[in-house]
Amino acid sequence: MTSDAVPPFRPDTIAVHAGVTRTAFDEMSEPLFLTQGYVYPTAAEAEAAFAGEIERYQYSRYGNPTVTMFQDRLAAIEGAESCFATATGMAAVFVSLAAILEQGSRLVAARALFGSSITVFNDYFAKWGIRVDYVDAHDNADWDRALAEPADAIYLESPTNPMQDVVDIAHVATLARRAGALLIVDNVFATPLGQRPLELGADAVVYSATKHIDGQGRVLGGAVLGGAEYVDKVRTMVRTMGATMSPFTAWVLGKSLETLPVRVRAQSAAALELAAWLDAHPKVAVARYPLLPSHPQYELAARQMTMGGTLVTIDIALPEGTDPHGPEAKAATFRFLDALRVFAISNNLGDAKSIATHPATTTHRKLGAEGRAAVGMCDATVRLSVGLEDVEDLRADLARALDAV
Repeated sequence: MTSDAVPPFRPDTIAVHAGVTRTAFDEMSEPLFLTQGYVYPTAAEAEAAFAGEIERYQYSRYGNPTVTMFQDRLAAIEGAESCFATATGMAAVFVSLAAILEQGSRLVAARALFGSSITVFNDYFAKWGIRVDYVDAHDNADWDRALAEPADAIYLESPTNPMQDVVDIAHVATLARRAGALLIVDNVFATPLGQRPLELGADAVVYSATKHIDGQGRVLGGAVLGGAEYVDKVRTMVRTMGATMSPFTAWVLGKSLETLPVRVRAQSAAALELAAWLDAHPKVAVARYPLLPSHPQYELAARQMTMGGTLVTIDIALPEGTDPHGPEAKAATFRFLDALRVFAISNNLGDAKSIATHPATTTHRKLGAEGRAAVGMCDATVRLSVGLEDVEDLRADLARALDAV
């Protein structure tokens, strides 16, 4: 299986084999090309390469064989025509839009997004003369209203971070076509194995490869996937601004893709089991997980997702009359977090190690109390990223921590 031809294999097989171009040494493991530049047999060939008359590697900010391997493998798993890798997930988010927007453009975005994405839109895009209109992610009527007038781009997460709202991607895609907008979906929570936004009508998909794609807390990376014409605009911008992926990072991520299906399926199964248990626990006000029947968009999630993902979001139950946005709620939630012994307190997700995050004081702190309340988040909200530990050990850890509340 080579980078220029992927037979109709299933995702698990593609994850192991796609994107490989062996050198003359016929190595088994993918080669790692740690080089910043490339040499030319003649000056004329160098001139032709920089003039765009021939395709060849010129400089690793422009392209590198190891990075190409990762890009081709991820594109094959996603079913995308093209992929371009970036230095971080936020670089991918930024350039996925900055490559196509300009002063006077209109961006329609879900209100429920990762905090740094909101910061980019509000603090930078708006300042540059890009109009940004927000929509309640799970409300089709709100999408209908927002997209009744033309737009240039639409950006959303599904499920959303951290409250796990599920967006009807096919519905938004239909509206996007009518509005003349390009629809970009952040698919980090679902992964390419749990949801296929391109098949649902999206134009592009964005990943923080730092999360499930690495899955072991080692490197930072991002990726933008979609049609070749669109991704070429992304590629042109990133190559110039410099936020490209390093060959070493690409090698790590390419090898990580080989185990992505095994890891994500095991983590998702454990997450569903823990979500059902937490939903019934007296010290949990609510547990949100897309494929839990109590989830508000359960039927939609069951239609457009094949796995519910590795994240469970809970609100700690508080005494009657306690302000969920006040100091008592935060103190009770911190007692829960500090009592955990298997779950680590961190702000990452998708790792082999289980992680607990307090979004209000970390990942979504800059939204402010009003912004967090608008998407259903409070000081009692905890995002749990379920790892590969024994599910009974995780259950016992959560039970012990809930007792501390």
